[in-house]
Amino acid sequence: MATVDVLPRKVEKTEELSEEDKELQDELKTLIDKIVGADPHLVHPALEMLKFLIRTSTTSMTSVPKPLKYLAPYYETLKEAHGKMVNVAVKKQCADIISVLAMCPMGGTETPLESLKYCMLGTMQNIGDWGHEYVHHIETQIVEQLLRCQKSEEKLENLIEDCVRFDCEHHGEIQACDFLMEIDHLEKLEKYLNAGIYQRVCMYLTSCAKYVDEIECEKIYKLIGEQYFKYEEYIRAAIIAIHLNKRNVIEDIFRTSKDGALLRQLAFICGRHLLNVTLPDDLEDRDELMNIMNNGNLSSQFLTLARELDIMDPKSPEDVYKVWLEPTPMRPSILAENIDSARQNLASSFVNGFVNAGFGNDKLVSGDSGNRWIYRNKENGMLSATASLGLVHLWDVDGGLTPIDKYLYSNDELIKSGALLALGIVNCRVRNECDPALALLADFISDKSSAIRNSAVLGLGLAYVGTDRQDVTSLLIVAVENATTAENFATACLAIGLVCANTCNAEASNAILTKLVDWRENEQMKSTHMVLAVLGLGFLYLGRKDAIDATCEAVEVFEEPHNAIFKSLLHLCAYTGTGDVFIIQEMLSNIGDRVNLLKDEESKLDASSIKSERKKNEIDSGLAQAIPVLGLGCVSLGEDMGTEMCSKILGSVGRYGDPAVRRAVPLAIAMNSVSKPHLPVIEVLTKYSHDSDEKVACNAIFALGIVGAGTNNARLAATLRQLAVYHARNAAELFMVRISQGLTHLGKGTLSLSPLHTDRLLLDYCSIAALLIPMISLLDPHAFILGQHHYLLYSLAAGMTPRWLITLDENLEHVSVPVRVGQAVDVVGKAGTPKTIVGIHTHTTPVLLACGERAELATEQYEAFGPTLDGICVLRKRPDYMETD
Repeated sequence: MATVDVLPRKVEKTEELSEEDKELQDELKTLIDKIVGADPHLVHPALEMLKFLIRTSTTSMTSVPKPLKYLAPYYETLKEAHGKMVNVAVKKQCADIISVLAMCPMGGTETPLESLKYCMLGTMQNIGDWGHEYVHHIETQIVEQLLRCQKSEEKLENLIEDCVRFDCEHHGEIQACDFLMEIDHLEKLEKYLNAGIYQRVCMYLTSCAKYVDEIECEKIYKLIGEQYFKYEEYIRAAIIAIHLNKRNVIEDIFRTSKDGALLRQLAFICGRHLLNVTLPDDLEDRDELMNIMNNGNLSSQFLTLARELDIMDPKSPEDVYKVWLEPTPMRPSILAENIDSARQNLASSFVNGFVNAGFGNDKLVSGDSGNRWIYRNKENGMLSATASLGLVHLWDVDGGLTPIDKYLYSNDELIKSGALLALGIVNCRVRNECDPALALLADFISDKSSAIRNSAVLGLGLAYVGTDRQDVTSLLIVAVENATTAENFATACLAIGLVCANTCNAEASNAILTKLVDWRENEQMKSTHMVLAVLGLGFLYLGRKDAIDATCEAVEVFEEPHNAIFKSLLHLCAYTGTGDVFIIQEMLSNIGDRVNLLKDEESKLDASSIKSERKKNEIDSGLAQAIPVLGLGCVSLGEDMGTEMCSKILGSVGRYGDPAVRRAVPLAIAMNSVSKPHLPVIEVLTKYSHDSDEKVACNAIFALGIVGAGTNNARLAATLRQLAVYHARNAAELFMVRISQGLTHLGKGTLSLSPLHTDRLLLDYCSIAALLIPMISLLDPHAFILGQHHYLLYSLAAGMTPRWLITLDENLEHVSVPVRVGQAVDVVGKAGTPKTIVGIHTHTTPVLLACGERAELATEQYEAFGPTLDGICVLRKRPDYMETD
């Protein structure tokens, strides 16, 4: 039986040429004959005609122009003719044509860098006349040539300039940026930028800066800042200066600009970033600008927003728990609350503080009922219950100190400690000329009572977070030097870290390192509090990359596991938000390396007994693997591609990692999605919250609260109610569920913990520090949050900010304008004027913005000073605006 060939046979087709194509072929052949012919007088006209035909040929975007296609067989012929030419001018003309022909593969055997070679032998004039594709081809070959031989750079100088000039004049500025970055000559771009293209170039370079090394990044930002300054876009220039930590540039803007409304907008951005700027003494409206930067009106503006949204009525913890909605008729969670009422009362204190944060009134601790509620708590629970008053009166320095003052005279040390911590929380992110926090807390940092001393020190850290005040730092350094226990030392280090975050303060760093080295042989080094102490040291270097190197060398003197844990913590802080791929690779390597504490064969036999004898508050060697896991989430923070890759890595780590590693995975996931409750993230964390390992489950539940912080997300709230039923008999897990419910409804849905602001352009390191304290504490939850140090959760106050859009006029009076709100779209490098938001809804300000959302003005009546619409925005009415019916 004959077999049937089912594969299609290749049928060779000869291309049928039209009459026009045949005429073109004949004409080209005639011109080639003249070029290689014996008459030298015909060569020049023939080359001119050939050049004309190539330049004027029309074709589709996806096919080779016909003259080039038909000239391909004569490529070698032209090269031979070029070699025999004597006339220099004619020879250069011929080289130009050969250079263009070299773009097309000749029979599959293209000679490398042939286009560039003949371009250099040609006229090297008006290379853009051959088209965009030719210029791009030449740029590619220039890059290859410079990689092979850096010495040829001088010969290519003029050609590089021509390519960049052509790109910038013909809407190819993005291509020019890529070309110059590849050959490391971005500085050449500046002379070709103009008012029409600089914004597009600066936006593109800003996005590129995330993916280059530190030196190149600084060069890019410097160029961007200079362009914005040149074209008087001072707000954008200030944002770049904040990226580079160049406060002198911002001070120059305050001196240079005479526009009062613009300076007010800049002051609001500095206030949101907690940036200390020294204003000129002769500056007009200096006091008003200082008040804005000190967040003096933050409380009043927040209350105005609350009244506008009609959410002033206080909420109780029961309003948050919504036990009646829990999906079971048995209500086992109520039974659990009766079983462990002290822990549940403690949870309610936190929930009450989180939900009513900043509103100035609540149903538990304010007024006459406050005393009764505080005494319903036990031991350190009274401290946290009293401290919750600070959250309720958050930012209200003038009115919030009076309700707290009466507890400062309590005979109970824990209640007095809670009042001191509350004083610090009230002043958090707000600076007041009277310095009430310093005046009230300074007297207690040397108190005999450890609880009072710790609360006063931490209160100072929260009150002056990000200020880098010398007088406050000096007081805290004394607290470090006088510390007698690991707990006192850790609290003082955290406070210094909060005050001097991202400053590389040498005096503070030396004080902490000196104490650490002095205690190297001390029994206190075994305490898990030493991890928090080094975390405070790391806060000094948040986002400072290589600045941590000397400190890392200093901790080499410690034995394992301290050496590995301390170095991991320092690298986590120094590279937070940088997206550094090499650091991520190093952290992945550390995750798989178990720290071996056993030095001989005999001790290996007793490994299990040693592990079982580890005390509750003793440092765990597993932290050396857990901290790099959390570091993965911190390093990739704020960069979409890095965040996506990190989530995939964490999936594998959570599946195959050691118990200590798995404990950190939910926290790392949360760091990538703070106040951003995307469904896939919620589903992953919900799975972890049912884990058989209690510590993993507790951390996953807390991570759900961080992910949904201040969003009022309905799906997440329902998930937490289900978890309350599931963990009804587990006191630790149920406590975490209640904390997460409070965080989800933070400020009744008006506050956020996200460290990213100004349309995700800036990263607030003080907010990062506020998040890292409970995150690191939860790597050993029973030693801190689930033990006697739950008050560390109040460090989140340093990261709480309203997620609002408020519009003010030039006189800082509230003005309501229509705005379009939608999901932000990345438009970097896109042609034309693409839409920057999708899923648009129109609202009237003030409005609440979710993480990842962007707003645009829906009216032409006003113009905004800031590059983005979020936070507090100053608007100016257009003088030429005319209302229409």
